[in-house]
Amino acid sequence: MPKLNKKIKAFSLIEILIVVALMVILSTITIIAINPAKNFRDTRNAQRSSDVAAILNAVTQYTSEQGHLLSELGTVPTCPTTAEIGTEVEMVNLTGAPLVEDYIVAIPLDPSTGAENETTGVITTGYHICQTDGGRIEISAPAAVEDGKAEPITVKR
Repeated sequence: MPKLNKKIKAFSLIEILIVVALMVILSTITIIAINPAKNFRDTRNAQRSSDVAAILNAVTQYTSEQGHLLSELGTVPTCPTTAEIGTEVEMVNLTGAPLVEDYIVAIPLDPSTGAENETTGVITTGYHICQTDGGRIEISAPAAVEDGKAEPITVKR
């Protein structure tokens, strides 16, 4: 009777566990390096920065034309001082302002907080406009402070 000397080639359990552990370590390092939450936050802040600049340009163009005053956009509040930051300020609704169509296609909405209330139809852009004590216009995106990781985006002219 012939001897059956079959050798089965296979991986041992320890070899498989080592490969799985290495894959977990490499995938964890990759996810940490990519950091999708930070990338999404940076993308939203880039959009906010662009939107704030577009709104400021539209307001500046509007007020630069002969006969147009800032007060025609509504009662623009005075910018809060450092002691007043965080207090609620009455917002100017720019969505129905004469800026739209002539100076900007539409008033942009903040990527995370801008929305239209379906029951009342009121649009909250998420952007603030105010006038400094020196008479300069300031547009800001306070929602840029996500998880305390960034500063509010503010431009003034």
